[in-house]
This record gives sequence, structure tokens and C-alpha cells, in this order.
Amino acid sequence: MSASPSLSIICTSLSFAWPDGTAVFDGLDTAFGPGRTGLVGVNGSGKSTLLKLIAGELTPTGGTVRVTGEVGWLPQNVTLDTALRVDEALGIAAQRAALHAIESGDVGEEHFEIVGDDWDVEERALAALGELGLGHVGLDRTIGELSGGESVLLRLAALLLRRPDVLLLDEPTNNLDLYARRRLYAALEAWSGVLVVVSHDRELLGLVDQIADLRTGEITWYGGNLPDYEETLAVEQDAAERMVRVAEADLRKQKRELVEAHSRLAQRRRYADKMYETKREPRAVMKLKRRAAQVSAGKHRLLHEDRLAGARQRLDEAVEAVRDDDEIRVDLPYTAVPPGRSVLTLQDLSLVHGGRLRGGLELRGPERIALIGRNGAGKTTLLRTIAGELEPVSGEVEVHVPLRFLPQRLDILDGELTVAENVARFAPDATDNRIRARLARFLFRGARADRTAATLSGGERFRAALAALMLAEPAPQLLMLDEPTNNLDMASVRQLTTALESYEGALIVAGHDLPFLESIGITRWLVLEEGELRQADEDHLGRATG
Repeated sequence: MSASPSLSIICTSLSFAWPDGTAVFDGLDTAFGPGRTGLVGVNGSGKSTLLKLIAGELTPTGGTVRVTGEVGWLPQNVTLDTALRVDEALGIAAQRAALHAIESGDVGEEHFEIVGDDWDVEERALAALGELGLGHVGLDRTIGELSGGESVLLRLAALLLRRPDVLLLDEPTNNLDLYARRRLYAALEAWSGVLVVVSHDRELLGLVDQIADLRTGEITWYGGNLPDYEETLAVEQDAAERMVRVAEADLRKQKRELVEAHSRLAQRRRYADKMYETKREPRAVMKLKRRAAQVSAGKHRLLHEDRLAGARQRLDEAVEAVRDDDEIRVDLPYTAVPPGRSVLTLQDLSLVHGGRLRGGLELRGPERIALIGRNGAGKTTLLRTIAGELEPVSGEVEVHVPLRFLPQRLDILDGELTVAENVARFAPDATDNRIRARLARFLFRGARADRTAATLSGGERFRAALAALMLAEPAPQLLMLDEPTNNLDMASVRQLTTALESYEGALIVAGHDLPFLESIGITRWLVLEEGELRQADEDHLGRATG
């Protein structure tokens, strides 16, 4: 597919606000043309909301969105009916049924109408699945048999099969192992239409042609990929910080000059008053000089006050140009586990979807375990079994300390409740002031704590869910995180890393983000491979991550 120059997305005076009045955009003007665009910005800046407006999932409160060409949309949280067959999810079930009917000798005209010219739809579907590493997934399997990562790839395969002109992807590498990510990168490198991707995946953003930086409801454009953007931004920020220093020095100078001017003018007024009182000159002359001194004083005062106001304005503008993106500040109190204390015991465990642990696994003290493996290996199933959400087929799970589990889908939040109300569910004895003080550390200050969970971005949902777990009573001494970096911007990933460094309890993290796992001081690596949980060596690690 070659891109037509006319393919585009045009936003004109675009405005949008949530039902509670929270404004996201107010008169945004921007356009996306052919090529790969990375849409970046801090959590909650409106990236997902903008994609939903373009895709028609949300209606603007003002302005227009005009898209030329067919739109394909991959949301951040892919939800598919678990009873659907793969061919139904791909949108080819009716064509397959018609083809099979024709092949079996039924030459009804309705079958030919359904097939149209798409006689190779089955082959194309299998090829699309194969390109994304889903060649092992049969068209007759059900969605419930697939992992979260495989569901994402299946949804993407359905989009590619449709061959849309405009492709919108919201965090497409969430839940994908490195092997699957490589497949995704290759598919997107071959894309030639209009592509807008929201992601915190550095490798994916290294493939784009330009970066659209969404900040305070406006978009700034940068040519090149993520490294080019970061280099340009660093130069801009150095210059902005220099301008702040210059503006601060100028403001100090103007304040000093204003004080000096006031002092000189006061001296002049005192001299003029003295001359007037001693009547050393004719009265008319002294009146004239006194009036002239007052006028002169007023002019000097206004001049210096104007200069001071100008200096303040330049400082405000300079400060505005310097980014000070807030990051979550997490404290994890009362989580310490003494070395050697038994935290978790697993014995001869068989899981509902086929995974198993032969023999025993003991977690003691403040150990940090990374749970790795390919998509569909059963990592989430194991964590849910430890958390008590699933019953094992056989074997024993014993948790000896307070446990909290942050699932991949962040479904511990009630979308109808506010952020503060969600947190209160986990800490019913905590005062409202205590809850709001804790939420402020997660950047839910003031009215933001009163937003309903359903209106939050992916990163905001993560912060709210983590706040709920950390404020829960008793505090967790075993913390389990399932793909925790999926919806976080890069600043929040760094802050989460810092927070987990100060956490003194035991930790189990399932994930594919190797740089993150390596940064949080993992003490033991376990791999789920071919249905079995094993100690990971370097060879296992390489195979498990692609």
C-alpha cells in the first residue's frame, strides 16, 4: 500500500472536556500527514483522549476532526469477547463460512456475494497472523485461549488485514514479550500510510519519522525519532534554563535600580521642599521647580516600574519554557521483611491453564523475583493463583505475610467511583485527609482526586491503583506487579524504580521490560517455559525474551 499525499488527520479548534468539566483540549489546531508519528507527553496530558477523538470513540465538545481514508484503531486496553473465535475477531468469519460452503458444493448466490473478490482471505489472514508471530494460533480457536499479549497482536492483525489508510495505536507493545515486539516493529516499519502511535517504548519510538509533543493542550512538532527529539529538547531546555538565569539577574537589577531611583527622587523632593520652606528664591519660581520635581519623580517611578514589570514578565516566560514535569513520589511504609522470614511457599503446583511447578519454591525475606516468559506462558495465571484469585488444580500455595497484587489490567479500580473513593475502599479506617495527602504524592491533588476512575488515562489509572495498594491496611510485605511499566511515561518509570528501591518487602514482578527489571535489584530470575516454572539461567533468559 502506497500512501496518498491526501491522507491526513486535521483537527480544527478542537475542544474536549470530561462530563465533570475537566478540560483536556481548548481550541487545538493540528494535523497529521503520511508517515509514522510518535505522540508523546506526560501521563494525563491527553494522548489517548486525542486518539479516541480521531477514531470517533469520543465526541468533541467543540471544533472538528476530519480524517481522510479509513481509520484503524488499536486501544490501550484491548478487550475482546473471550467466546469469540479468532476468525470472528479478524472479521472474516462470514467470508470463511461462504468459502467453505462453496468448496463443499453449495453454489448459492449469497455465498459469492459475501466472498466478493476476496478469495484468498483465509491465506491472507494466516499470513497476517504469521507476520506477528501468531502462526500457531488457528482460526477456529477462541479468544479465551489467548494471552493478553496475543490478544493485542490479534487485534493488530485484524487491523492490518483491513488495510486501513490511517492507523492509530495506543501503547501497542503493552503485554508483549520482546519476540512479539520485534514482530510489531517489523510490521510498523513496513507501514506506508498515516500512523500515529502513543508509546513509552523507546525502540518503537526510534522507528518514527517525527515526534508530536503534547503538552498543556498544545502540540509541538519535532522532526526525527525519539533520540533526535530528546537531543533537540535537551538543547532547548539548556537555552531555557540560561534564559531563566538571565531573566532572574535582570529582575534583580531592575529591583535594585527602582530602589535607587526612589532614593534619589526622595532626596530631590526633600531639597525642593527645603528650598520652598526657606524661601531662597521667588515663590513662583520655587512652585515651578517643586512641580517639575514631582513630575520628574512620577516619570522616573513609572519608567522603573515598567522596566520591573517587563523583567518579571520575561522571567515568567522563561520559567514557562523550562519543563518541570511532575513525577509520582511513592513512599512504602511498614513493608520491611526480616531476612530469612518465610514469605511464600509453593508446593507441587498445577495451574488451571496447564502451568506447573514440580517440587517446592520458597521465597524468604526481602527477595526480589523477576518472572519472565513468552506471551501465553502463564505468568499472569501464576500471580493470580498466588493472590488467591484462581484455585490451583493441585498443589499448595501458602502466603505468610500481607500480600497485595497489582494486576496487568488495573481492574482493582471501580470506574464509577472517584479516585479518593477507590482508595478508601482499601483503607476504610483512614481519614479523608490522610487519603488525600497520600494521593497528592501520586499527583492527584485537589479536584483531581475527585475524578472518576473511568475518566483516567492509563498512567493515571496505574497511579491510582498503586496508591490504593500502598495505602491499604495492613501494608503489603509481599508486593506482586504484573507488567507494571505498561502505561507509564518514562519519567514515571524512573520514579517507580526509585520507589521500589526503597521498598523493604518481598517483590515478584512479571514483565518483559528488561531494563526496568534490571534496575530494581532482582535477586532471582524465574522463567515459565513449556508449562514449567524453572530457575532461569542466561540461556533461558535469552530464549524467554526473544
